[in-house]
Amino acid sequence: MVKMSQDSVQVMSGQVKEIQVSPSSNGDSRESWEEREEFDQDHLGLTTKPKPNNIFMQHYLRVTGRRARKVEGGVFFPKPENAVTVAVSSRVLFRTEQEQKVFEQKGVEEYLRYQIEHENEPFAPGPAFPFVKALEAVNAHMRELYPESEELFDIVLVTYNHAHVGIRLINTINHHNLFIERFCMTGGSSPIGYLKAWHTNLYLSADADKVREALAEGIAAATMFMPEKLTEVSESQLRVAFDGDAVLFSDESERIFKAHGLDKFFEHERENEDTLLDHGPLKGFLEALGKLQKKFYAKGQRLNCPIRTYLVTARSAASSGIRALKTLRAWGLEIDEALFLAGAPKGPMLEKIRPHIYFDDQMFHVEGAAEMGTIAAHVPYGIAQKHNHKQKNSVGK
Repeated sequence: MVKMSQDSVQVMSGQVKEIQVSPSSNGDSRESWEEREEFDQDHLGLTTKPKPNNIFMQHYLRVTGRRARKVEGGVFFPKPENAVTVAVSSRVLFRTEQEQKVFEQKGVEEYLRYQIEHENEPFAPGPAFPFVKALEAVNAHMRELYPESEELFDIVLVTYNHAHVGIRLINTINHHNLFIERFCMTGGSSPIGYLKAWHTNLYLSADADKVREALAEGIAAATMFMPEKLTEVSESQLRVAFDGDAVLFSDESERIFKAHGLDKFFEHERENEDTLLDHGPLKGFLEALGKLQKKFYAKGQRLNCPIRTYLVTARSAASSGIRALKTLRAWGLEIDEALFLAGAPKGPMLEKIRPHIYFDDQMFHVEGAAEMGTIAAHVPYGIAQKHNHKQKNSVGK
Protein backbone atom coordinates (compact mmCIF):
# COMPACT_ATOMS: atom_id res chain seq x y z
CA MET A 1 0.00 0.00 0.00
CA VAL A 2 1.33 3.39 -0.92
CA LYS A 3 1.89 5.66 2.07
CA MET A 4 0.10 8.97 1.74
CA SER A 5 0.42 12.07 3.85
CA GLN A 6 -2.71 14.02 4.77
CA ASP A 7 -0.70 17.21 5.31
CA SER A 8 0.55 17.90 1.82
CA VAL A 9 0.35 16.81 -1.78
CA GLN A 10 2.75 13.94 -2.14
CA VAL A 11 4.57 12.54 -5.15
CA MET A 12 4.19 8.93 -4.13
CA SER A 13 6.87 7.21 -6.15
CA GLY A 14 8.20 6.97 -9.66
CA GLN A 15 7.66 9.44 -12.44
CA VAL A 16 4.36 11.24 -12.56
CA LYS A 17 2.88 11.12 -16.02
CA GLU A 18 2.90 14.61 -17.44
CA ILE A 19 -0.52 16.05 -18.08
CA GLN A 20 -0.66 17.29 -21.62
CA VAL A 21 -1.75 20.91 -21.65
CA SER A 22 -2.58 22.60 -24.89
CA PRO A 23 -0.60 25.79 -25.36
CA SER A 24 -2.55 28.99 -25.30
CA SER A 25 -3.78 29.61 -28.81
CA ASN A 26 -6.23 32.45 -28.70
CA GLY A 27 -5.32 33.90 -32.08
CA ASP A 28 -2.44 35.59 -30.30
CA SER A 29 -1.54 37.98 -33.06
CA ARG A 30 -0.83 41.56 -32.11
CA GLU A 31 -4.05 42.60 -33.84
CA SER A 32 -6.21 40.16 -31.88
CA TRP A 33 -4.77 41.23 -28.53
CA GLU A 34 -5.21 44.91 -29.37
CA GLU A 35 -8.76 44.25 -30.52
CA ARG A 36 -9.53 42.37 -27.32
CA GLU A 37 -8.03 45.12 -25.19
CA GLU A 38 -10.22 47.67 -26.91
CA PHE A 39 -13.21 45.45 -26.27
CA ASP A 40 -12.38 45.14 -22.56
CA GLN A 41 -11.88 48.87 -22.17
CA ASP A 42 -15.05 49.71 -24.02
CA HIS A 43 -17.29 47.42 -22.01
CA LEU A 44 -15.75 48.55 -18.74
CA GLY A 45 -16.58 52.11 -19.68
CA LEU A 46 -12.96 53.16 -20.26
CA THR A 47 -13.27 54.25 -23.86
CA THR A 48 -15.78 55.85 -26.19
CA LYS A 49 -14.76 53.93 -29.28
CA PRO A 50 -17.56 52.21 -31.21
CA LYS A 51 -18.64 48.97 -29.60
CA PRO A 52 -17.77 45.74 -31.41
CA ASN A 53 -20.62 43.77 -32.87
CA ASN A 54 -22.24 40.72 -31.30
CA ILE A 55 -20.15 38.38 -33.41
CA PHE A 56 -16.98 39.64 -31.80
CA MET A 57 -18.60 39.44 -28.35
CA GLN A 58 -19.44 35.78 -28.98
CA HIS A 59 -15.94 35.12 -30.30
CA TYR A 60 -14.42 36.85 -27.28
CA LEU A 61 -16.34 34.76 -24.77
CA ARG A 62 -15.81 31.53 -26.70
CA VAL A 63 -12.07 32.00 -27.26
CA THR A 64 -11.14 33.39 -23.88
CA GLY A 65 -13.49 31.10 -21.99
CA ARG A 66 -14.68 34.04 -19.88
CA ARG A 67 -17.50 33.38 -17.49
CA ALA A 68 -18.61 36.95 -18.04
CA ARG A 69 -21.96 37.82 -19.52
CA LYS A 70 -22.77 40.98 -21.41
CA VAL A 71 -25.23 43.32 -19.76
CA GLU A 72 -26.06 46.96 -20.35
CA GLY A 73 -22.97 49.02 -19.65
CA GLY A 74 -20.34 46.35 -19.14
CA VAL A 75 -19.16 42.76 -18.76
CA PHE A 76 -19.77 41.09 -15.41
CA PHE A 77 -18.91 37.76 -13.81
CA PRO A 78 -21.57 35.65 -12.09
CA LYS A 79 -22.52 36.50 -8.54
CA PRO A 80 -21.16 33.92 -6.07
CA GLU A 81 -24.66 33.10 -4.85
CA ASN A 82 -25.70 32.14 -8.39
CA ALA A 83 -22.61 30.13 -9.35
CA VAL A 84 -21.30 26.75 -8.21
CA THR A 85 -18.16 28.01 -6.48
CA VAL A 86 -15.17 25.67 -6.30
CA ALA A 87 -12.27 26.95 -4.19
CA VAL A 88 -8.94 25.31 -5.01
CA SER A 89 -5.67 25.80 -3.18
CA SER A 90 -2.59 26.62 -5.24
CA ARG A 91 -0.86 23.52 -3.84
CA VAL A 92 -3.37 21.15 -5.43
CA LEU A 93 -3.98 23.08 -8.63
CA PHE A 94 -0.23 23.25 -9.31
CA ARG A 95 2.91 21.30 -8.41
CA THR A 96 4.74 23.25 -5.70
CA GLU A 97 6.91 20.61 -4.01
CA GLN A 98 10.17 22.46 -4.69
CA GLU A 99 8.81 25.71 -3.32
CA GLN A 100 7.48 23.92 -0.26
CA LYS A 101 10.96 22.53 0.43
CA VAL A 102 12.41 26.04 0.24
CA PHE A 103 9.83 27.25 2.75
CA GLU A 104 10.41 24.36 5.15
CA GLN A 105 14.21 24.44 4.96
CA LYS A 106 14.98 28.16 4.62
CA GLY A 107 11.96 30.02 5.99
CA VAL A 108 9.41 32.46 4.69
CA GLU A 109 11.77 35.25 3.55
CA GLU A 110 13.85 32.96 1.36
CA TYR A 111 10.66 31.39 0.12
CA LEU A 112 9.26 34.75 -1.01
CA ARG A 113 12.59 35.68 -2.60
CA TYR A 114 12.64 32.35 -4.47
CA GLN A 115 9.10 32.86 -5.76
CA ILE A 116 9.85 36.37 -7.01
CA GLU A 117 13.05 35.22 -8.72
CA HIS A 118 11.09 32.46 -10.51
CA GLU A 119 7.86 34.35 -11.15
CA ASN A 120 8.16 33.96 -14.91
CA GLU A 121 8.45 30.16 -14.60
CA PRO A 122 4.98 28.57 -14.60
CA PHE A 123 4.13 25.83 -12.13
CA ALA A 124 3.38 22.39 -13.52
CA PRO A 125 -0.20 21.04 -13.26
CA GLY A 126 -1.19 19.49 -9.95
CA PRO A 127 -3.82 16.87 -9.02
CA ALA A 128 -6.77 19.29 -9.23
CA PHE A 129 -5.78 20.57 -12.67
CA PRO A 130 -7.78 18.07 -14.81
CA PHE A 131 -10.81 18.64 -12.59
CA VAL A 132 -10.63 22.41 -13.08
CA LYS A 133 -10.21 22.01 -16.84
CA ALA A 134 -13.30 19.80 -16.87
CA LEU A 135 -15.27 22.46 -14.99
CA GLU A 136 -14.32 24.95 -17.68
CA ALA A 137 -15.44 22.52 -20.40
CA VAL A 138 -18.86 22.27 -18.74
CA ASN A 139 -19.04 26.07 -18.60
CA ALA A 140 -18.38 26.25 -22.33
CA HIS A 141 -21.28 23.86 -23.02
CA MET A 142 -23.55 25.75 -20.64
CA ARG A 143 -22.80 29.11 -22.29
CA GLU A 144 -23.75 27.69 -25.68
CA LEU A 145 -27.17 26.66 -24.37
CA TYR A 146 -27.78 29.50 -21.89
CA PRO A 147 -25.73 32.56 -22.94
CA GLU A 148 -27.15 34.75 -20.17
CA SER A 149 -27.06 32.21 -17.34
CA GLU A 150 -24.96 32.79 -14.22
CA GLU A 151 -25.37 29.16 -13.16
CA LEU A 152 -21.82 28.17 -13.99
CA PHE A 153 -18.80 26.82 -12.18
CA ASP A 154 -16.82 29.69 -10.71
CA ILE A 155 -13.30 28.82 -9.60
CA VAL A 156 -11.56 30.67 -6.79
CA LEU A 157 -7.83 30.19 -6.26
CA VAL A 158 -7.15 30.10 -2.53
CA THR A 159 -3.62 30.35 -1.19
CA TYR A 160 -1.90 31.13 2.10
CA ASN A 161 0.75 32.91 0.06
CA HIS A 162 1.74 36.54 0.36
CA ALA A 163 0.45 38.75 -2.44
CA HIS A 164 4.02 38.92 -3.87
CA VAL A 165 3.54 35.35 -5.09
CA GLY A 166 0.41 36.38 -6.97
CA ILE A 167 2.38 37.41 -10.05
CA ARG A 168 3.76 33.90 -10.51
CA LEU A 169 0.31 32.40 -9.98
CA ILE A 170 -1.24 34.72 -12.56
CA ASN A 171 1.56 33.97 -15.03
CA THR A 172 0.96 30.24 -14.50
CA ILE A 173 -2.79 30.55 -14.99
CA ASN A 174 -2.27 32.44 -18.23
CA HIS A 175 0.38 29.96 -19.37
CA HIS A 176 -2.01 27.04 -18.94
CA ASN A 177 -4.93 28.95 -20.45
CA LEU A 178 -7.03 28.67 -17.30
CA PHE A 179 -9.76 31.21 -16.65
CA ILE A 180 -9.54 31.94 -12.95
CA GLU A 181 -10.25 35.54 -12.09
CA ARG A 182 -11.05 35.29 -8.38
CA PHE A 183 -8.06 35.06 -6.03
CA CYS A 184 -7.88 34.80 -2.26
CA MET A 185 -4.29 35.27 -0.99
CA THR A 186 -4.38 35.27 2.81
CA GLY A 187 -0.72 35.76 3.73
CA GLY A 188 -0.75 32.84 6.16
CA SER A 189 -4.20 33.47 7.66
CA SER A 190 -7.01 30.92 7.55
CA PRO A 191 -9.17 31.22 4.43
CA ILE A 192 -12.29 29.66 5.95
CA GLY A 193 -14.09 32.94 6.60
CA TYR A 194 -13.51 33.98 3.00
CA LEU A 195 -14.82 30.64 1.75
CA LYS A 196 -18.11 31.28 3.52
CA ALA A 197 -18.29 34.76 1.99
CA TRP A 198 -17.77 33.24 -1.47
CA HIS A 199 -20.72 30.85 -0.88
CA THR A 200 -18.24 28.04 -1.56
CA ASN A 201 -19.77 24.75 -2.71
CA LEU A 202 -16.50 22.79 -2.59
CA TYR A 203 -13.04 23.43 -1.16
CA LEU A 204 -10.02 21.37 -2.25
CA SER A 205 -6.76 21.72 -0.37
CA ALA A 206 -3.52 19.96 0.50
CA ASP A 207 -3.90 21.01 4.15
CA ALA A 208 -5.95 18.41 6.03
CA ASP A 209 -6.36 20.68 9.05
CA LYS A 210 -7.92 23.44 6.96
CA VAL A 211 -10.16 20.87 5.27
CA ARG A 212 -11.40 19.73 8.69
CA GLU A 213 -11.95 23.36 9.66
CA ALA A 214 -14.02 23.91 6.52
CA LEU A 215 -16.09 20.77 7.15
CA ALA A 216 -16.77 21.95 10.70
CA GLU A 217 -18.19 25.15 9.21
CA GLY A 218 -20.49 23.21 6.92
CA ILE A 219 -18.40 23.66 3.76
CA ALA A 220 -17.92 20.60 1.54
CA ALA A 221 -14.17 19.98 1.50
CA ALA A 222 -11.57 17.32 0.81
CA THR A 223 -7.82 16.79 0.96
CA MET A 224 -6.13 16.03 -2.36
CA PHE A 225 -3.05 13.95 -3.15
CA MET A 226 -0.78 13.34 -6.12
CA PRO A 227 -0.82 9.69 -7.26
CA GLU A 228 2.26 8.01 -8.66
CA LYS A 229 0.56 7.75 -12.03
CA LEU A 230 -2.32 9.59 -13.69
CA THR A 231 -5.07 7.99 -15.72
CA GLU A 232 -6.19 9.91 -18.79
CA VAL A 233 -9.57 11.50 -18.23
CA SER A 234 -12.29 12.84 -20.50
CA GLU A 235 -11.81 16.31 -21.91
CA SER A 236 -15.50 16.74 -22.76
CA GLN A 237 -17.36 15.27 -19.76
CA LEU A 238 -16.88 16.04 -16.07
CA ARG A 239 -16.97 12.79 -14.06
CA VAL A 240 -17.31 12.94 -10.28
CA ALA A 241 -17.46 9.83 -8.10
CA PHE A 242 -18.61 9.70 -4.49
CA ASP A 243 -18.44 7.18 -1.68
CA GLY A 244 -21.71 6.84 0.22
CA ASP A 245 -21.48 6.71 4.00
CA ALA A 246 -19.75 9.70 5.64
CA VAL A 247 -19.50 11.42 2.22
CA LEU A 248 -22.95 11.76 0.64
CA PHE A 249 -24.69 10.33 3.69
CA SER A 250 -24.04 10.68 7.40
CA ASP A 251 -21.86 8.17 9.25
CA GLU A 252 -24.87 6.70 11.11
CA SER A 253 -24.62 3.27 9.48
CA GLU A 254 -20.83 3.31 9.61
CA ARG A 255 -21.06 3.76 13.38
CA ILE A 256 -23.23 0.65 13.66
CA PHE A 257 -20.71 -1.33 11.64
CA LYS A 258 -17.71 -0.13 13.66
CA ALA A 259 -19.42 -0.79 16.99
CA HIS A 260 -21.29 -4.03 16.32
CA GLY A 261 -19.97 -5.64 13.15
CA LEU A 262 -21.32 -6.50 9.72
CA ASP A 263 -24.29 -8.65 10.72
CA LYS A 264 -25.69 -5.95 12.98
CA PHE A 265 -25.11 -3.41 10.21
CA PHE A 266 -27.19 -5.46 7.73
CA GLU A 267 -29.91 -5.92 10.33
CA HIS A 268 -29.98 -2.19 11.04
CA GLU A 269 -30.25 -1.34 7.34
CA ARG A 270 -33.09 -3.79 6.74
CA GLU A 271 -35.03 -2.42 9.71
CA ASN A 272 -34.51 1.16 8.56
CA GLU A 273 -34.71 0.83 4.77
CA ASP A 274 -37.65 3.26 4.69
CA THR A 275 -35.93 5.72 7.03
CA LEU A 276 -33.89 8.28 5.13
CA LEU A 277 -30.20 8.59 5.88
CA ASP A 278 -29.11 11.98 7.14
CA HIS A 279 -27.00 14.09 4.77
CA GLY A 280 -23.21 13.89 4.67
CA PRO A 281 -20.66 16.64 4.01
CA LEU A 282 -20.72 16.42 0.19
CA LYS A 283 -24.47 16.07 -0.33
CA GLY A 284 -24.67 19.78 -1.16
CA PHE A 285 -22.04 19.50 -3.89
CA LEU A 286 -23.86 16.59 -5.52
CA GLU A 287 -27.01 18.69 -5.32
CA ALA A 288 -25.23 21.58 -7.10
CA LEU A 289 -24.05 19.20 -9.84
CA GLY A 290 -27.60 17.89 -10.19
CA LYS A 291 -29.02 21.38 -10.72
CA LEU A 292 -26.59 21.98 -13.57
CA GLN A 293 -27.35 18.56 -15.06
CA LYS A 294 -31.06 19.37 -15.16
CA LYS A 295 -30.35 22.48 -17.24
CA PHE A 296 -28.73 20.22 -19.84
CA TYR A 297 -31.60 17.73 -19.60
CA ALA A 298 -34.03 20.58 -20.30
CA LYS A 299 -32.27 21.06 -23.64
CA GLY A 300 -32.58 17.37 -24.55
CA GLN A 301 -29.03 16.46 -23.55
CA ARG A 302 -29.61 13.80 -20.93
CA LEU A 303 -27.76 11.11 -22.90
CA ASN A 304 -24.77 13.31 -23.73
CA CYS A 305 -24.72 15.52 -20.65
CA PRO A 306 -21.23 16.96 -19.95
CA ILE A 307 -21.62 16.09 -16.24
CA ARG A 308 -21.79 12.48 -15.02
CA THR A 309 -21.95 11.34 -11.40
CA TYR A 310 -21.18 8.01 -9.76
CA LEU A 311 -21.87 6.35 -6.42
CA VAL A 312 -19.06 3.90 -5.61
CA THR A 313 -19.82 2.25 -2.28
CA ALA A 314 -18.69 -0.77 -0.29
CA ARG A 315 -22.34 -1.42 0.57
CA SER A 316 -24.00 -4.58 -0.75
CA ALA A 317 -26.88 -3.99 -3.14
CA ALA A 318 -29.48 -6.46 -1.82
CA SER A 319 -28.50 -6.22 1.84
CA SER A 320 -28.03 -2.47 2.31
CA GLY A 321 -28.26 -0.70 -1.04
CA ILE A 322 -31.98 0.03 -1.08
CA ARG A 323 -31.78 2.55 1.78
CA ALA A 324 -29.08 4.54 -0.01
CA LEU A 325 -31.06 4.64 -3.26
CA LYS A 326 -34.31 5.61 -1.53
CA THR A 327 -32.50 8.41 0.27
CA LEU A 328 -31.10 9.85 -2.95
CA ARG A 329 -34.52 9.63 -4.63
CA ALA A 330 -36.20 11.36 -1.70
CA TRP A 331 -33.63 14.14 -1.90
CA GLY A 332 -34.49 14.59 -5.57
CA LEU A 333 -30.94 13.68 -6.59
CA GLU A 334 -30.01 11.48 -9.51
CA ILE A 335 -26.81 9.44 -9.59
CA ASP A 336 -26.01 8.39 -13.15
CA GLU A 337 -24.29 5.18 -12.12
CA ALA A 338 -24.33 3.27 -8.81
CA LEU A 339 -21.76 0.61 -8.04
CA PHE A 340 -22.41 -1.54 -4.95
CA LEU A 341 -19.17 -3.45 -4.43
CA ALA A 342 -20.00 -5.50 -1.29
CA GLY A 343 -16.55 -4.82 0.14
CA ALA A 344 -14.57 -5.43 -3.07
CA PRO A 345 -11.68 -3.06 -3.84
CA LYS A 346 -12.77 0.22 -5.40
CA GLY A 347 -9.58 0.93 -7.35
CA PRO A 348 -10.30 -1.32 -10.37
CA MET A 349 -13.81 0.11 -10.75
CA LEU A 350 -12.53 3.67 -10.54
CA GLU A 351 -9.88 2.86 -13.14
CA LYS A 352 -12.73 2.01 -15.53
CA ILE A 353 -14.79 5.08 -14.63
CA ARG A 354 -11.81 7.44 -14.89
CA PRO A 355 -13.32 10.20 -12.77
CA HIS A 356 -11.72 13.62 -12.54
CA ILE A 357 -12.08 13.28 -8.78
CA TYR A 358 -13.26 10.61 -6.33
CA PHE A 359 -14.31 11.40 -2.74
CA ASP A 360 -13.98 8.89 0.11
CA ASP A 361 -13.81 9.17 3.90
CA GLN A 362 -11.36 6.28 4.36
CA MET A 363 -7.70 6.63 3.48
CA PHE A 364 -7.55 2.93 2.66
CA HIS A 365 -9.84 3.49 -0.33
CA VAL A 366 -8.14 6.78 -1.28
CA GLU A 367 -4.79 4.98 -1.39
CA GLY A 368 -6.23 2.07 -3.37
CA ALA A 369 -7.71 4.44 -5.92
CA ALA A 370 -4.45 6.39 -6.19
CA GLU A 371 -2.50 3.19 -6.86
CA MET A 372 -4.68 2.68 -9.94
CA GLY A 373 -4.08 6.24 -11.15
CA THR A 374 -7.31 7.87 -9.93
CA ILE A 375 -7.25 11.36 -8.44
CA ALA A 376 -8.82 10.62 -5.05
CA ALA A 377 -9.66 13.12 -2.33
CA HIS A 378 -10.03 12.34 1.36
CA VAL A 379 -13.06 13.63 3.27
CA PRO A 380 -11.93 13.59 6.95
CA TYR A 381 -15.40 13.18 8.40
CA GLY A 382 -17.20 10.70 10.64
CA ILE A 383 -16.39 7.74 12.85
CA ALA A 384 -13.83 6.28 10.45
CA GLN A 385 -11.42 9.10 11.32
CA LYS A 386 -11.35 8.09 14.98
CA HIS A 387 -11.08 4.45 14.03
CA ASN A 388 -8.17 5.08 11.66
CA HIS A 389 -6.46 7.24 14.29
CA LYS A 390 -6.67 4.45 16.87
CA GLN A 391 -5.34 1.93 14.37
CA LYS A 392 -2.33 4.09 13.60
CA ASN A 393 -1.59 4.60 17.28
CA SER A 394 -1.81 0.89 18.02
CA VAL A 395 0.48 0.06 15.11
CA GLY A 396 2.93 2.64 16.35
CA LYS A 397 3.08 0.92 19.73
